[in-house]
Amino acid sequence: QRCFTAEEQAKAARRKGANEPASTLAKRFAAKEACAKALGTGFNRGVTLKSIGVINTQSGAPTLELTGGAQKRLQSLTPTGKKLRIHVTLGDEYPYAKALVIIESTDE
Repeated sequence: QRCFTAEEQAKAARRKGANEPASTLAKRFAAKEACAKALGTGFNRGVTLKSIGVINTQSGAPTLELTGGAQKRLQSLTPTGKKLRIHVTLGDEYPYAKALVIIESTDE
């Protein structure tokens, strides 16, 4: 509850199988850590585990939803006239989980 949003916890609870809930949460934790590093703060300056939510698009692809300090940090990184786009990929090979987050600046 300290690390994951209600949506992330619910998704993990729906997963069936011996390692599925833990695997789901491990990948999301890895994405949060990667995002905090991509923001250049780690978990400091208002960027918390719960301010970075890992959600899925309609097609099932993972994406990030930033709130609070994480959202403010992202906004502070955005150059005038630009839009920041976050790319995220998740992977696992039991018992390991990994994530990669790239923040890209694009024209609006």
